[in-house]
Amino acid sequence: MLYDALADPDGATPGDLLDSYAGELAGALDDADPAAVADETGVDESVVAAMAAGDTDALATVRLTDAAAVLELHEGVPADDIAYEVRDHLMMEMVTAILDVDTIAAEIDADLTGQEVQQALEGRTRLTLGELADIQALMIDRTP
Repeated sequence: MLYDALADPDGATPGDLLDSYAGELAGALDDADPAAVADETGVDESVVAAMAAGDTDALATVRLTDAAAVLELHEGVPADDIAYEVRDHLMMEMVTAILDVDTIAAEIDADLTGQEVQQALEGRTRLTLGELADIQALMIDRTP
């Protein structure tokens, strides 16, 4: 479920992670009509089409909540639970990697402050798949 989309994460870059998210989302949308998925999920049709096409450039700006809404249709798990599980997994990895939100903000390419990282991890503000990939790659790199 996004956080475990890459079978062997050792040495994974944000690009590798975005590619794995793209594969997971494209697989979830296999043979689906983007317009029908957009109507059912409330996610913009162009975003659904980018997910279905595996467009990693477009996926970098897609919100975790939108990806979770699409995955809900495939996984049968509520979107809120999917997003919560991804964020929960990241917070657990922070402990393992011995990282705090200020260090994450300073180390990733996303233009976020420590407070914004914290709010994203808590689900109080948006978390894009690009930011998720940046954070997850840092955690993978820092995990002993």
